[in-house]
Order: sequence, then structure tokens, then C-alpha cells
Amino acid sequence: MHDPNDPLSRAAVAACFDLARARIDDPDPPLGRTADAAALESALAGAICRRGLGVDAAMALVRDVVVTNAVALDGPRFVALIPAAPSLAAKAFDAVVGAHSFSPESWLESAGAVAAENQTLRVLADAAGMPEGAGGCFVSGGSAGNLAALAVARDTRGGVGSVVLVSETAHASIDRAAHLLGLTIRTVPADDRGRLVGAALDDGFGDDDGPAVCAVVASAGATNTGAIDDLVGIAERCAAHGAWMHVDAAYGGGALFAPSVRERFAGIERADSLVIDPHKWLFGTLDCGALLYKDPALALPTFRQRASYLDLLQAEGAWNPSDYAFHLTRRARGLPLWFSMVVHGLDAYADAVERVLELARNAAETVRAADHLDLLVEPELSVVVFERRGWTDDDYAGWARRLLADEIAFVVPTRWNGRVVARAVFLHPDTPDTLFDTIVESMR
Repeated sequence: MHDPNDPLSRAAVAACFDLARARIDDPDPPLGRTADAAALESALAGAICRRGLGVDAAMALVRDVVVTNAVALDGPRFVALIPAAPSLAAKAFDAVVGAHSFSPESWLESAGAVAAENQTLRVLADAAGMPEGAGGCFVSGGSAGNLAALAVARDTRGGVGSVVLVSETAHASIDRAAHLLGLTIRTVPADDRGRLVGAALDDGFGDDDGPAVCAVVASAGATNTGAIDDLVGIAERCAAHGAWMHVDAAYGGGALFAPSVRERFAGIERADSLVIDPHKWLFGTLDCGALLYKDPALALPTFRQRASYLDLLQAEGAWNPSDYAFHLTRRARGLPLWFSMVVHGLDAYADAVERVLELARNAAETVRAADHLDLLVEPELSVVVFERRGWTDDDYAGWARRLLADEIAFVVPTRWNGRVVARAVFLHPDTPDTLFDTIVESMR
């Protein structure tokens, strides 16, 4: 399996490279499909066996079963959930990362990879206006980053049983993180645009007799609507009460690079911790989440692992990504983003993000002009939430299934103010304006 001259291994490498190259070269890949569990179990029956099936049979399963029965998250017609749009350079370099088997848990093992990742983190910290000493590491995504940040908040500002203030629009991972960490969630009402505003926190902090509030979680691009919370007002209340300010910008953080909306993020520079997912709106590959701390040293007591075999890795002054989240062995998931930024430059990133914002603005105008639709939330970023007058829950579900089956687009309804509505999320700069026109016409 490890001999580069082995004919079977060489054939496997060639087949994988051919398939990867074909996928990278496809500007508009098929949307894909879903399948029931029984069908997939039958299709994969016997695939893993004692003597192996060989390259041709294995690749047939990849093409006909594994790849086909998945929806292409990175395609220009994926406008549901939160899509991805990795650059071609990032996709290609992701294969390089896999081929080299970097293990950038420590500076000693992968100094070059850690240095490049840290340079990328510094670019993100600068975009957010965080201080010079800010830093952290790359994790698998926003959920892992939120968990890590709240663990440090608990250990530095409260302890087990302390309170985290959130709005009802906070990402679902916040509730799960609090559960795992022994923290108590206290929900604060959002305004009519789904934003958490500073003034609403005053009642949330309460008096001094109850459990301490260790953290407030703000959204800078809420998943459901794209709304950006009142970061300035939240920062002021956190400072006044000594609470940790965590900003979940997993989706919206890419817009920090867009001059047209950068002012909407005012106050983000005051965050104690910040999460941005480059695999969402910064054209990186899955799975890549950037976790930043204003003062990274505060994370060391929470995450640094102690063992005799790790002593050499933890030399004085060494920057080890394993010290800043719960992981040891890790993939160099920040390198594809670093490579793409080096290749294209930050101006190209700004242009691509601005193009996505333009798509969302155009879509909102299309909804306003349609006599059968209502725009429900004025888009702050690239999420457009709208409603088809007179439709039931079943109408929305059937509409979404038809669009996928017809290879037109992948859309998923959501809930707003207790009712099912439509939602489109734009993250791919190559999504044509005409796609949303087609989606709107399909709702007549």
C-alpha cells in the first residue's frame, strides 16, 4: 500500500487525480441528489472485503454511489443552508496538504505550516481590527470554535454553572456548547430584525444575587437571516460587567473584507474571541474555521495538554496550535486558504465578496418586484428571506424537492416568526443573476 511503484497503488493515485481534476475543472457541477439508507446500503454491500475490489470497481462505487448521492455544496446553484465556494487554488492545495501529512499540532513538528497558518490568522485579525497580540488556531468550523471560546470564557470569567447570554437567533451550537461545558443559557429577546442589541442585555445581566454571567455571544451574520448584532452596545455592556464577549462570525466574517459593509461590523474589534469560517465566505476548503482570541495566553490553562511525551513540543515560547482548542493531532486546514490568498491577493477576495453582496441585493429587488412574494427581512449580508403568499408548509417542501430533482437549484425553507418561509443564501461569486429569477418564477 505504501510502495509508489506498486501497480495497484499507482493506478489508484492516477484514478483519484483524474477524478479530482475533472471536478475542479467543472464550472457548474451537477447538483447531486439524496437517497434512502436502504438503497445506499445495498449499493455498497460487500465493498470492503478481504482481498479488495481493485481500482476500477472502487472508482465505480465512488462515481455511481458516493459522489452522485451528495449535493454539491460548492456549486453556484447551491443557495440553501450555508454554501461554500472554495477557490480552485484552495481545492488543489488541499490535496497537497493531504499528500504531505503535515501535523501542525506543534511548532516543532510543522513550523512552516504553523507559520503560514498564523500569517493567515493575522490577516483575519487585522480585518476585524483586533489588537496586535491576537491569535489562535484553525479548527474544524464554527461549532468547534464556539465550544473552545466558551470554555475559555468559563474558565476565566465564571466557572461551571455560570450564565451565557444569547439571543434566540444565536447558532444552535452555542446551546450545545453550553450543555457540554456545564453553563446555563439565558436567552435575551432580539429586536424586530432578529438582532441582539446592547440595551436588551441590561435585564439579562440581572442583579448580583444570581449566577454570574461569564459571557455574551453576539452574531456577526446570523445563520438564518444574516443579521449583525449591535456589537458596539454589546461590547459596552460586557466591559461594564466584566463578561467575555464572543462573536460568532462563522458565516458573516467574510464580509469584513468588503468595503461596502465593513462599517456594519463596528465593535467586532472589542471581542475577546472571534470565530470566522473561511470554508463559508472566504473561499477556503472544508473543514476550516478560524478561532481568534484577543489574548491567546488565556486559552493555555484550558487547553494545553500535559504528558511526558509532549514536553519537548512545549518548549518555552513555541507557538503550538494544540494550546488553543481541544485537539492534538490536527490537519493543516488553514494552508489551502493561505495558498489561495497568496496566489490571488486580498483585492481579489474583496471583489468576490462584493459580487456576492450584489447578488443578494439583486435578489431582494427581484422579490420586491414580484407580485406573489414578500421580502421579510432587509438583507444585511447575503441571506434573503422571503415568503410566497398563500403557501403552506407542504407547498414549500414540494417546491424545494422539485428544484433539486430538476437540477435547477438546491433550496431549503426555514422558519421566521413561527412560520415556514423561503430562504436563499448567496456565497458563490459565479452564481448567475438569472438563477434567482428562475427560482422566483418556479414559485408562481
